[in-house]
Amino acid sequence: MLRPYGSTWKFGVRNQRPVICRQSRMGEETAARIEAATLRPGGVLCYVKWRMQQPDFEKRGGLVTVVTQDADSGEVLMVAYMNREAWEKTLNTGRACYYSTSRKQLWIKGETSGNVQDVKEIRVDCDADAVLLKVHQRGGAACHEGYRSCFFRTADQSGWRVVAERVVDPEKLYGKK
Repeated sequence: MLRPYGSTWKFGVRNQRPVICRQSRMGEETAARIEAATLRPGGVLCYVKWRMQQPDFEKRGGLVTVVTQDADSGEVLMVAYMNREAWEKTLNTGRACYYSTSRKQLWIKGETSGNVQDVKEIRVDCDADAVLLKVHQRGGAACHEGYRSCFFRTADQSGWRVVAERVVDPEKLYGKK
């Protein structure tokens, strides 16, 4: 199902091959080669299968590593995991969805906290075992400890130091632990 958030899809031809193109709000265009497409009368798309690099979920026991980055600043917000179900939910909704290894279940980012991540770009690495999500972080905090990024500490000779400001009190989002 194609349900783009903030983008439009169109068919085209590149290098004499049919492609489906995604035009984002920012005017960027990405394309994937179409393997098969079915149109209803009137040209309404009802099925499309395209060839695109997908993560290799079998390589590491059903999970791939996901690095999540702010789409505007490039700041790394968090690192998590995806299984195939989380990957498909992310593609279908345009919102980041992960697999929680501690809870052993799907984790829709922002479902509890309201700190939703709207996906603007997805990349798969050359080995197909890692994903990069470029997102717009809504709600300010990507980290469950209330920081914009999970990488809010640095290590130096004297030990660990917090180098970022907490943007939200985690107890207000999740309650007392």
